[in-house]
Amino acid sequence: MDEKDCRLLLSVSEESSLTRAAERMFMTQPALTYRLQQLEKEFGVPLIDKTLKGAKFTPEGEHLAIYARKMLRDLHLVKEQLSNIRNEVKGTLRLGIANHYSLYKLPPLLKQFQEQYPEVKFAVTCALSVEVIELLTRDEIQVGVIRGDHSWYDCKHLLHDEAVCIVSRDPIHLDELPELPQIAFQEPVTKAGGTATTPFREAVASWWYERYDRSPTVAMRVDSYETCKEMVRYGLGYAIIPGIFVTDADGLHQQELIRLDGQGVRRNTWLVYKKSVLQQATAERFIGLMRSDRTQADTCIDNI
Repeated sequence: MDEKDCRLLLSVSEESSLTRAAERMFMTQPALTYRLQQLEKEFGVPLIDKTLKGAKFTPEGEHLAIYARKMLRDLHLVKEQLSNIRNEVKGTLRLGIANHYSLYKLPPLLKQFQEQYPEVKFAVTCALSVEVIELLTRDEIQVGVIRGDHSWYDCKHLLHDEAVCIVSRDPIHLDELPELPQIAFQEPVTKAGGTATTPFREAVASWWYERYDRSPTVAMRVDSYETCKEMVRYGLGYAIIPGIFVTDADGLHQQELIRLDGQGVRRNTWLVYKKSVLQQATAERFIGLMRSDRTQADTCIDNI
């Protein structure tokens, strides 16, 4: 079983469809099916269980897919170590980026880094923050960017610190808030099929219930901050969103969320990674670029 076989097994595992897995591998479905059959002969066990809803691995196939993931991870590590023997900044940099950061901040950083180090390629996974942490824990990425105060046991640096705001078309008084229609941000569904309870939701809920004894009047729920903002612009209600998503050009009124103790509700963006990754020249240079781009004082947590 070689590197291509490992990628093939992971494609089938993640897509749950032989057709989509074949497209992802840039091969025909018959060719993919044939290779799976060859692997079944090689290992002497059935790997695929076809159902009306697609294809899924048998228990033996799941076990082999886990092994394939480990093989690819080890291969990446060896390649990185060999490159770092000469301290070369080259190879593939594996990043896991929170969805909103990947849209607003990441592209110019990648462009700047590639201009400095043209031999570097990027493998970027855009995901929810909790999923980025999972990828980092499993060593499937080298560097992650998460939003919100999620727990992470290794190195963590503050990139951005923004206020959470009530956004409305016209100024509103806080006493009126429970009666007014709210455009509520609904956290996207995770790959596991659930909706994560995030530090952002918890912080907004804490602010709300220390002021009011009833729930907000939710007019609609949307899974995009940009959609929230557009609904507000059309006068359909107010929204509570991070201030980074609103600019002066939007022409909207903003009020920062302030707790009764005078502390503002903040939405932080963090750079996270394992300290051991600093031994890899490419990752170390990219982390240096990210930290130099921060807008707040540096914070590092090394709990190792």
